Formats: sequence, structure tokens, C-alpha cells
Amino acid sequence: MPRRRSPSPSSSTAPRNRTPQPVRVRQRTFGDFVKAFLAFVALAVLLVGVPAALAMTAGWPFPETFEPMEWLRQDISVSTFLGILTFVVWLAWAQFTACVLVEMKAALSGVGVPGRVPGAGPSQLLARQLVAALLLVGATAASFTPSLAQLGQTYDDNQRPAVAAAQQTPGLFAQQQEQAAGAAAAVAEQASHTEATPAAAKKQGDTKFYRIQPPEGRHHDSLWEIAERHLGDGRRYKEIFELNKDRVQPDGSRLSEASLIRPGWIMEMPGDARGGDLVEMPDDAPEVSPEVRQQISDYARTGDGASGGGDQAQGGDQAQDSGSGGGAAHVDLPRQRPAPETGHADLRRPAPDQVATPGQDSSSFGLPEALLTAPLLAAGLLGALGHRRRQALWQSAFAGIGGRRGMEPPTPTGDALDVQDALLVGADPEGVRLLDRSLRGLAASLAAESRPLPTVYAAWMSNGDLHLQLAQPSGKPPSPWQLGQDQTFWMLARADAEAYEDVDTAAPYPGLVSLGTMDDSRLLLNLESVPGIVSLSGREEDRAAVFASVAAELATNGWSDRMTITLVGFGEDLTALAPSRLRHLDGIEALIETMEAETRQRRGALGAAGHDSVLTGRTGPARHTRWAPHLVLLAAEPSPEDAMTLAELAADAGRLGIGYLVGTGGGDLPGAAWEMEITAEGRLLAPLLGLELDAQLLPAAQRRAVVELFTDADPEHGPDGPGTTPPFLVDISEQGRPAVYARLVGSYEIIGLETPDGERSALLHEALALLLLHREGVHPRVLSSALWPRGVTDDVREALLDRLRDWLGTDPDGTPRLRTDDAGRLTLAKSVVSDLDVLRSLYHEATQGKGVDSRAVRGRLLTDALVLVRGPLLADRPEGRYRWLTHEIVDAQLPLLVADTGLALAEFHMEKNRAEKAIEALNAALRTAPADERLWNELLRATHALDDPERLTALASDLVTRSGARGLPPRTEALLDELLPTWRDAVAAAG
Repeated sequence: MPRRRSPSPSSSTAPRNRTPQPVRVRQRTFGDFVKAFLAFVALAVLLVGVPAALAMTAGWPFPETFEPMEWLRQDISVSTFLGILTFVVWLAWAQFTACVLVEMKAALSGVGVPGRVPGAGPSQLLARQLVAALLLVGATAASFTPSLAQLGQTYDDNQRPAVAAAQQTPGLFAQQQEQAAGAAAAVAEQASHTEATPAAAKKQGDTKFYRIQPPEGRHHDSLWEIAERHLGDGRRYKEIFELNKDRVQPDGSRLSEASLIRPGWIMEMPGDARGGDLVEMPDDAPEVSPEVRQQISDYARTGDGASGGGDQAQGGDQAQDSGSGGGAAHVDLPRQRPAPETGHADLRRPAPDQVATPGQDSSSFGLPEALLTAPLLAAGLLGALGHRRRQALWQSAFAGIGGRRGMEPPTPTGDALDVQDALLVGADPEGVRLLDRSLRGLAASLAAESRPLPTVYAAWMSNGDLHLQLAQPSGKPPSPWQLGQDQTFWMLARADAEAYEDVDTAAPYPGLVSLGTMDDSRLLLNLESVPGIVSLSGREEDRAAVFASVAAELATNGWSDRMTITLVGFGEDLTALAPSRLRHLDGIEALIETMEAETRQRRGALGAAGHDSVLTGRTGPARHTRWAPHLVLLAAEPSPEDAMTLAELAADAGRLGIGYLVGTGGGDLPGAAWEMEITAEGRLLAPLLGLELDAQLLPAAQRRAVVELFTDADPEHGPDGPGTTPPFLVDISEQGRPAVYARLVGSYEIIGLETPDGERSALLHEALALLLLHREGVHPRVLSSALWPRGVTDDVREALLDRLRDWLGTDPDGTPRLRTDDAGRLTLAKSVVSDLDVLRSLYHEATQGKGVDSRAVRGRLLTDALVLVRGPLLADRPEGRYRWLTHEIVDAQLPLLVADTGLALAEFHMEKNRAEKAIEALNAALRTAPADERLWNELLRATHALDDPERLTALASDLVTRSGARGLPPRTEALLDELLPTWRDAVAAAG
């Protein structure tokens, strides 16, 4: 079980004190009572005086008889206008009265955001101010700040979720905020006073205790609520925590985190605690059971030694501590199973000595740590970048962009190269694959049992296992899932996840996004399930790094299908990552207009479909066309009015599949359900959720570099597009014979080196293949990450590099063939080449070099190039190795290069009407690029040139068979219509 960090006593804002001094809270002033009196008078006048005056002067608004046709026949006179005006005034009074009732109900019940009276913006605001002023000095003023234990609650069955945070508008609750600030100052003063008088201590007879109550339904006790009830301020929960930290509880466990408390535990309370359910020993001893009295007595004796030995006890009791009764009010860390012997790559974190800085030795110089420690984000970005580059290659090959062929993707430099290396080192595609299959497999199993998807607040990935934290108990999970630490956790072991296969079902929880890590556990928060707004406070640049990370991962993750991510106030450049998912809006006004329409549409669609939430819809027949999440990332702090509007929209967002993450510079955001803070040190804090994470960030410099990688890969980027010259050309003359020649196209062979002895031969061959495919240089950490995806120590990596240098040897001038360039990257000497290097060089020389001016030279070069093609890349590579090839685009480059070579050689032969030679060249290319439509089309033309209808018909029949149920591509079908108009009948007869 990972150990959760607790604030040190020295850094805590609450004193570790057994005799806390009374907190001096600012008392209500005479001005407060004057405001309340005036508010009462204003409400009395508006609610009672106005209708009384109207009834006496203008009468009731309704006519004595109901005769609509008679009314239409009457003349329009002054009395008619007065009657209409009277009716309007009565209507305005009724609307204002409704606003007062709604605001009064919300204030007295503490439901958070009040209901919205249609068309009553100014009236409801006035009613809210008057009600707040009136209740400010009353006993119910505290109800304006509902219990924060509601933060995690959501809808039950068909009920809609309620926003469970206080609706606080600056200016409206300024008096309460001032009182809270005074209370905080008093606590700080109390702490300093206590430190000045450490000898102050109360005797046991004055000490009060509280026993944690068992849960009622889904509601669990929390330190915040205890402090709110008995100390008058929930923020004083830290005092209770410090008084009880690390003390042995009746069940043998210890309190180590403020959010992790369990029913039956004893809490010593500060001296000024008040409330009927407190136990004051020994005065209240006769009123409690002997068992509880004995527990409290035993617990009281542990107080003096509570500060010592906590660390020793934590390790053994941490698994018990994690089983808190935090319930829906917290995003709890799951209790862990024993960790496997080999850690999961997703949880890999570089050691402090591995996170190097510029100026260190070249073997460990630094890469962007933000991406090294974000394996899921890095895997998503790497996969999306590879897809973008492949798309550019195919567009170029089919002359979709400027008629270019054989396009080489640009080689990144500077920060972009460092970021690309960090993506290669940090990415965990296996973790993404397991997460995706596990979630889809769960959805398929539940659908087979006709069970709905449970609402998931968060997912924890820890030691290779996956823990889903549910909003409420949802019964026994389908096999191989198991119940976790309690009924609100479903757990899947890594070994069981690896048994899952791909299933045809919609992604159930596409809104999961990584927020950070706590020791060896990674938290993914389900943004679309939050019952309200998630607020993020902190410095602007720190918030921007969190927003960029969230946006980039949502846009590129591998465990979602369709979704919309709306960015407001930041990230216009990030839309280049996924134009089909990401969209940017200019301001909050446009956002509110868009989301009001979206909310109405989704409510109507759910009602028409008979679903209570999008989770139900995702398992139904319309799962592929509806219910994709819409996540809003608003970095610009909204005004209080806009924040209220967003809170009202978000009140029902959980069941609609809409999520809101809103930034705020500081203070409370009105209507926020969950509140988080990002610190300058990169810590993501959410005390009320029980979270303190190492935040996942994408700082501005790395964000710009990531965007540069994607824009450079765009085939439309730049006036002329990327260049077509290979990054490495070899001397193809007799004088350029290499010292070491590796055959990669087909089976892997090396000429010029002796085969290494022992089990390390395969590892050395793989390392050499990686270096040969990256002539621009390979970062040492990229090399070690490719060879050891689960991590490796520096000494093992250096030992491999030493063996690789010894194996490759030196050139005649004594220069080593494995070198380190000025940037610290590993490069190969020009005397070490591969057949892929030669193939690229031959094609380039034939089409852009000497072959352009000499037909004979072009034919010879193209023929030599095609002879090199012996099959796919590294055809005989052993299973389980060379997994880094999934990050490469060489598997797309090689077939295109071979196809380009075959097409160029076929064109060369067709210029002299040598159709058979052209067909031979095209068939040779098809063995490596069988799916290239261009080769088949040229093969049809060359076969047609033979004037042999039977042979052309046989080729058409073969093409139809190969195409299967998809049918022939449109261009191929049109070409057959031109060359062989009767091909359909002929193929049907032959078939």
C-alpha cells in the first residue's frame, strides 16, 4: 500500500495543542442589525404593501367574468391600458414573490444553488440580497454554506444531482466571508500564542471527545463536518486532525490523513468544542456505555505519545487507514493489493538522479520531466502524432497535397526534439491499451447482464491494478472484476486485465483524465460525472499548465471514442492536436450560449430516449451516435453572474455527460462542487476530497513544442510542405562500400560484424536496429526505454552501450562507430549503413539526382532499389521485442517507398512499351505494399496494354476477391469501367 503524505506539524496551520484557546470570531455589529432591519422593511413593503395598495387602488387583476370574444369587441380606451398595466404590475409582484420563496428555501435548507425563476434575473438578484441581509444576523445564516460532505453526492436512480457547494456571490456574502477571515486570523493568533506557552495544558477532566458516527445511507462523517458542527467553522478540521494524528484507535489503526476516518474511532476535540453529541470525561461518563467509556479512557492515555512513532506505525496500518468511511465526499486512495515483482510502466517515475539538468554528463542529461512522468498523456500524444504523420505520408503519396511523393517527415530540432524524446521515454501504450480494454470489457459484461453502468467518480492505477471509485454501491461487479476496499470500489488486477480482448462496445468513461500521482498511484478524475463545476485555483501560469495537460490528454487519449472539448480563455493553438475533438471559443458569452443550447438538447434527447443518464444510453442501441461527452475547460475566471449561470447549467450536467473545469485566480468560485488548487511547487491540493497529488502538468514551453511537432507533421504546413530529401544519404558508388551493412528489409542480417556470444546478442541487435532507423541520433534514455519498457537503472544502460561500442568497433582512423554528438545523442558513423538507407538513396538519386538526366542511369538505379526489397521490415523479429516499432512510422514509410520505386520502374518500362517488364516490377512492389491502390491501378493499365482481355478479366476478378465486402475503391472501379466495360458481367460469370 503506498504511504500517503501527511502535512508535517511544522507546516500545519493548526497548532498541535491539547489546550486550544477560545477562537475570537468577529461579532455582528450594529450595522449588521440595521441592514437586516432595512431588508425586513423592504421585503414587507414589496411582499405585503404592494399587493395591498394594488388591491385598494386598482383592484384585482382578474375580470369578474370570462368572456374572451366580448373583450375583443370592446373599444380600446385609457382604462384598457390601465388594466393591462395593472396586470403587468401584479405579474411582476408574483414573480418577485416566487424569487423570495425560492431564495428563502435555498438559504434555510442549504441546497446550494437555488432554483432559477424564469425571466427573473434582476428580481431574483434583489430577492437574494434582501434574504441574505435578513438572515445574516439570524441563527440560519450558516445554512448559506451547506455541508461540504455533499461534494461527491450524485443522483439516485432517476433523481437529478444537486450542486453540493455553496453559492457565494462577492458582495452578497461579504459579511460572512469577513467573519470567516476573522476566524482564520484568530486561529493563527491562537497557534502563535500556544507556541509561546508550550506548558499550557488542560487536565483530563476538561478534555472532550467525539466518536465517529456510522454512515447514514451514503452520507459519511468527516472531520470538516465535525469541525463545522462543534467548532463553528469547518476549516478548523486541521485542529482535530493534529490533536489525533498517529494515535492508536480502538480498532488498532491510526489516523494518518484528514480524509481517512472510520466509524467507531475516537477524536479528541479542542477545548472550545460545543454540541450535544460530545463526551466530556469524566463528567459525561455515566451517560455513555462502559465499553465506550473504556475506549475513551484508553484513547486519552495515548495523547502524550502521539507525536512519536508515527512513521513506524504507518507502514503496517496504512492498508487499514485507507478503508475510510470517506464515502462519496472524497476521492479516496484505494487499498492496495501486494505489488507485483516488476512495476508497471504507467507508474514508472525517474529517480532523482535520473532527472538531470543541462550540464550533466551526456548519458543522463535532462528531458522535460512533465512528460516523462505522464505516461498516459505521452502515449496519447505519441499515438496521435504517429497517426498525423502517417496521414501526411498517404496524402503525399496519393498526390493529395501538391503532387509530392515519398515525403519524409521533418526531423524535429531544439525543444521539439527534446519533447519527442520525452514522449518516447515516458509513453506507456500498454497501460493505455489495458485501461481501454478493461473499461470496454466492463461495459460489455454489464450490458450482457442487462445492468446499467455505475457512475464512476475516479479511477486509480496502482501497481498495475485498476480501481474504479463509484458514486454509490452498485452491487457485485461482473467477473473478473472484484469488490475493492468497500462497496464503492471495483478492482481489476493486471493479470485479469491482460486477458481482455477487444470488444465492439462504446467507451463507457471517456471523460477520465489524469490529474497526478500520489506516491505510486495515478488518479484519473471522471470530469463528466462530477455533479457540478470543478474549480481550479492558483497562479495563472500554474493553472495554464494543468489546463493544457487536461486538454491534450482528453484530445488524444486511447480510451474514448467521440467527444467534444471546448476551450475558453486558452489553448487556441492546442486545436492542432485534434481538430475533430478540440474547439476554441473566444469568450464566456459564446460559451454560455452554446452550453444552454447543448443542455436543452441533451435533456430533450434523454427524455425522448427514455434514459435517466448518458450512461444508460451508452449501453443501448444508439450508443455509437449519441451521448458522447462534452467537456468544457474554462481558464478565464468568470464574473459572479456568469459563474452563477454556469453553476445552474452544471447542476444537471452529471447525467447529461457534460463536465466543467473552471479556473479562478483565488478565493471561492460560486457554484463549485469540487475545489482544487495548484501550487507553485506543482502540487494539486483538494483537502475536502482528501487529495494531495504531484500534479500532471504541461508547461508553456513543452506545450509549444508539442504543438510544433503536430503542425510540422501537417502536410499543409508551410508554403512548400516538408522536404522530400531523406535525412541520411549513402554513397552508392563502389568507393562507398560500408564497413558494416545491416539488412532490415526482410529478415535481419548483419554483414561485417561477428555475431555476439551469449544472451545479449538479441539486445545488441535490437539496439543497433533502433540506431539505424534514427540516423539523426537517439537519446540514451530513449534507447533504454525502448529496450526495457518497464524501466532500467543507469548502470545497466551504460553497460549495454559499452558492449555496443565494443561490438561495432572503430573505423580505420580509430574513430568509434558509435558516437555521441554535441547534444548528447547516440549516432552511428557513416560507415555503418542499412539496406533501407541504400534503398532511400537509390530512389532519391534516380528521381532527383543523376537519374533525372540519364534514362539508363534511372532504370539501373530503380532496378537495384527494387532488388533490395525482400519483405517487410525486420520480418523475423522475435515475439515480445521491438515493441518500440509501434511508435515509428517506418512501417508506413517502407511500403510507400517500395510502391514509389515500383511505380517509377513501371513507368520507365512503359515508356518503351515493355508491359511485361512493368508488370514484373509492379508485382515485386506489391509483395511489400499489397494494399497500395496505385500499384493495382498501374497493374491494370499495364495488363490492358498487353491486349489480352482474358488476363485483364482474371486480374479484375482477383481484385474483386481481395476487396471483399468493402468493394473496389471508387477510382479502381472507374478505371475498370474505362479499360474493360464488361468487367462486372465477366467477373460474375467467372465467380
